[in-house]
Amino acid sequence: MNTEQAPLTQVFGNTETWQNPYPAYREFRARSPFVAEWPVVLLSGEVRQVRAWMLLKYDHVNGALRDPATFSSQQYGAESVGPKLVMISDDPPRHDILRKLINKAFTNRRISELVPWIKDVAGQLLDELPTGASIDAVNTFTMPLPVQVIARMMGIPGEDQTAFRRWSDALVAFSGSTFTPEERVRNGMEMLDYFRKTSAARRENLGGDLISAVVDAEVDGKRLEEWEVLGFCVLLLVAGNETTTNLMSNMLNILVDRPALWRRLRENRELVESAIEETLRFDSPVQMLTRRATRDTEIDGQKIREGEQVAVCYGAANRDPAMFPDPDTFLLERDNSRHLGFGAGLHYCLGAPLARMEAAIMLNAMLDRYSSIERGAEPSQRQIATNLLYGFRKLPLKFIA
Repeated sequence: MNTEQAPLTQVFGNTETWQNPYPAYREFRARSPFVAEWPVVLLSGEVRQVRAWMLLKYDHVNGALRDPATFSSQQYGAESVGPKLVMISDDPPRHDILRKLINKAFTNRRISELVPWIKDVAGQLLDELPTGASIDAVNTFTMPLPVQVIARMMGIPGEDQTAFRRWSDALVAFSGSTFTPEERVRNGMEMLDYFRKTSAARRENLGGDLISAVVDAEVDGKRLEEWEVLGFCVLLLVAGNETTTNLMSNMLNILVDRPALWRRLRENRELVESAIEETLRFDSPVQMLTRRATRDTEIDGQKIREGEQVAVCYGAANRDPAMFPDPDTFLLERDNSRHLGFGAGLHYCLGAPLARMEAAIMLNAMLDRYSSIERGAEPSQRQIATNLLYGFRKLPLKFIA
């Protein structure tokens, strides 16, 4: 790798950058691809430096996502960071077989059948919010709703859902700023032990939930091995609530500073879908994921060698002015058919329809009840545990009837 990029490494290895990465994207996009480095705390507690080529331009990111033969999702040594996330860490043909398997369990019909129940849960959560008082929207609404939804789909009882969220947070806390290494190890072991016992129970007594569907599935006439079942469970847990929580939190954070837009959405609910899509572009819940070059390749004159890491930055691509004019302005009228908020290509987010549905239910329920929203008494706090995700730890807001 080119090692003459020390300033860039300092910028993108800095936790503060990831609280608001967009100025750095703007400043350095023209130099993409370039090398950056950042620390990752492994599940074992070991700190490892990740060194990767940063792709910030839309064409670079979109091209890499659609070329799995050159940019592989398989990460050597990834198992030491945490449980292997099946599909996300797989390439064709194995990826395609596993995706087809989970598609049978994650059907549009299964999702649509949840709509009345999700509306009830959203209503119950809002019933508990004090009108006009400063409350943390993350811990009172944008986090509990997705956790309850994915837990129900997985057949997890309500009393276990608090641990569900804690395990998910610990798993993605790669910088170690939220959890100590010991806490990450303990939570990881608790999570795997729980899913191990749960999947064993499902083998004895299948139900209609997602874990039962995975346990009962066959690939090439064989049941999935235990580590594969556990990988699916972890994938469903993390992808099922982290992305959706961030999407909803980011959307409220955008709308609270745009009262005219809130009123416009109240008057015309057909614009809710546009607000969700523009949020996915404007503040992408997933900022980046890494790939591994399977062969020597070249992007804009930079030679990327076989085996080197490549960071595909969704958030940067979605603010690229070459694809989205005036990218730092939130516009409902924008054509968002090509945004990368849920990725692209064969790894396009499996849970995208569910996340969109939950966000629409949340926003419509709030628009029904509240004439406006305002900033709360305390400052908001971005999550800084990982540079992969973009969301909030705390988002104090006031909901005005």
